[in-house]
Amino acid sequence: MRTVVVFCEGKNSEPDYINGLKNLPEIADNTALNLEIHPEQGVPLTLVQMAAERLADPEVDECWCIFDVEWPKNHPNLLRAKQLAQGKGVRLVISNPCFELWLILHHRGYTRFISTAEAESLSRSLDGRAGKSIDSSVYLPLRKQAARRAEQLEKRHENNDTIFPDDNPSSGMHHLLRALSAI
Repeated sequence: MRTVVVFCEGKNSEPDYINGLKNLPEIADNTALNLEIHPEQGVPLTLVQMAAERLADPEVDECWCIFDVEWPKNHPNLLRAKQLAQGKGVRLVISNPCFELWLILHHRGYTRFISTAEAESLSRSLDGRAGKSIDSSVYLPLRKQAARRAEQLEKRHENNDTIFPDDNPSSGMHHLLRALSAI
């Protein structure tokens, strides 16, 4: 059994989703998926530093960091966080502008630039929730469609030579799902 540790900045929707993934038979049968949430709502660079330290543990096979770009005010040190992750072998899931875009992609395609507030509002309107917490059982059956839509966005940005952090809208969650054999 391999051990995968996921670090995230959010304390609601991301953990709710990851905890739902942990219960999927295709993951539970072969992966110990551990979630670590930064206690002070860590910024991307802090998460990557924590993951790089954790990756030194011989019991850990992979570390992933899930974080947002945020718009209109981006998280600080995004490029440094990405470079450090690449240098230390930490894998990244970056959603631009935020994780809620990944949630939107479960319900529909989305290709226009969007702010964090707009993405949060649209996401809530699509699933009817009041706050940030999600019911993963609503989302997990739709994860393959979301992954396909996220891959299409990624290809669109590549074709347009749009690079991080200007690749709004986008989400790298499909990379984590593929690595976990969940799609």
